[in-house]
Amino acid sequence: MGEDFFRRAELRVLVKQALTIRLDADVLEWFKGQGAGYQARINQLLRQHMQAHRNPTEGE
Repeated sequence: MGEDFFRRAELRVLVKQALTIRLDADVLEWFKGQGAGYQARINQLLRQHMQAHRNPTEGE
């Protein structure tokens, strides 16, 4: 990566927020059964859903 890359690069820090969410017990157990990092996987799936369903003008 050259200087041009770093000149154009933007640092984006995603802020995590703690919350309480109610999930069906079987859904939660399935995610937990996949091993460590289940909360990150739930977040990733929610992000993918959000991106697939957002309006083109959102997030600009």
